Amino acid sequence: MTTPFLFQLSLFFATLLCALVAGLVLGFAVVVMPGIRRLEDRAFLHAFKVMDGVIQNNQPLFMFVWGGSILAVVATLALGIVSTSGLSQMLLLAATLLYLLGVQLPTIRFNIPLNNQIQRLNLDTMGANELRDAREAFEPNWNRWNQFRTLVSCISVGLMLALIFRL
Repeated sequence: MTTPFLFQLSLFFATLLCALVAGLVLGFAVVVMPGIRRLEDRAFLHAFKVMDGVIQNNQPLFMFVWGGSILAVVATLALGIVSTSGLSQMLLLAATLLYLLGVQLPTIRFNIPLNNQIQRLNLDTMGANELRDAREAFEPNWNRWNQFRTLVSCISVGLMLALIFRL
């Protein structure tokens, strides 16, 4: 297999996996979080804790898509450095940096630590004020970073698609 072919194949898989991640964070931004926002504090925290627990228990398909997207964009960048030039190389670099720094870094730095705070809570022993405080410390921050990840992931995928149509 030639390097240009491997680059195109890698770009296809990177775009697909990043688009799936974008869809996941978009789904949380426009359906999941607005849906559970209507729940009272204990139910809200419990619902999020259960959903996040599926991810934290290393749900295989989620792990493949999320982790695979990281590996795929890095591999695609490495192949693209030798297979592209000019505007194509700039599109690839921009898409990769946006994805890694604007989706994955906020996930690691903000969303996962917030998720872990919720996982540590014993919701059954918490009073109404503690539940409200826990939710207020979690929900707006988590949503803000998820909305940011959603926007950046969509832009990154758009750049990858532009590169695919350019090739």
